[in-house]
Amino acid sequence: MSQTAAYRDDPRIHVDADHLLRLGPKSRAISLLPRQPARSILNGRHASRLRGRGLNFEELRNYLPGDDIRTIDWKVTARTGKPHVRVYTEERDRPALLLVDQRVSMFFGTQVYMKSVIAAEAAAISAHSVLGQGDRVGGLVFGDTDLAEHRPQRRPAALMRFLASVGALNSSLRASQSADATVTLNAVLKQAAQITHTNTLICVFSDFDGLDDSSEILIRELSASNDLILFNISDPSSRELVPNLRLTVSDGDNQIELDSADTGLSDRIRQAMEDRLAQLQTWSRRYGFPIVPLTTAQPTLDQLLMLFGHTGGRR
Repeated sequence: MSQTAAYRDDPRIHVDADHLLRLGPKSRAISLLPRQPARSILNGRHASRLRGRGLNFEELRNYLPGDDIRTIDWKVTARTGKPHVRVYTEERDRPALLLVDQRVSMFFGTQVYMKSVIAAEAAAISAHSVLGQGDRVGGLVFGDTDLAEHRPQRRPAALMRFLASVGALNSSLRASQSADATVTLNAVLKQAAQITHTNTLICVFSDFDGLDDSSEILIRELSASNDLILFNISDPSSRELVPNLRLTVSDGDNQIELDSADTGLSDRIRQAMEDRLAQLQTWSRRYGFPIVPLTTAQPTLDQLLMLFGHTGGRR
């Protein structure tokens, strides 16, 4: 087997739809519903509580003994002279939109997994969980030049199409790809805002490369009337480069060799990553959405189990 073929078959580097489909049974312990384990990151100090399903107005009727007085419609009661209540029913399901970053910037990892693999697996586990809890699932899967849109549906076939898109883009990632991007992070956030209305669960799986001041406006808009969760995927090298490591980085046309022995380079990379995370954390506190930190150094499921407060996740 050639080295290229071996890389293609290594699930730490590439994953396909079949691999993502097999994560279904493992996703059962993960829940994105409002009720969370006590140690879940979604119960954190700066994390918003998930809204859950919304309410649909059903009817206006006469007050009956035992009705909650908080449901009384006082305007109708005053107009008719008889107490009336507004009856609501819980929505049968709520939509979830998963934004999965598979750009060439995600095709990077210095220890165990590529960031693109962690994003793909975390999105797949979340998609399985959403469908399993009876909600609609869809997403936007994007690379540097490709964007696949999947409107939320409550059907296994819709999940299969979503996983196929994630697997196809992940499997196509190569270090030699050109980074001439026609699809930007802000463009995907803008499209998400156009698709969603209110009470949608929006999860973004990305390293958030390309974040800028315009991103704040889009993130604020998405979080205002929806549940927004950012899964921030990083590599340990963002904190400190592996000693005596020489990396060749290419944008498809040009390449440069990076030497981890260069302390100035390590400091600049670390500072850039810290600034990006600090920006996300500021917006998290300002707009009340949680950030779920994922690393390329550990298996995706172990991390999610630990972060969502379940036993079995390895710290």
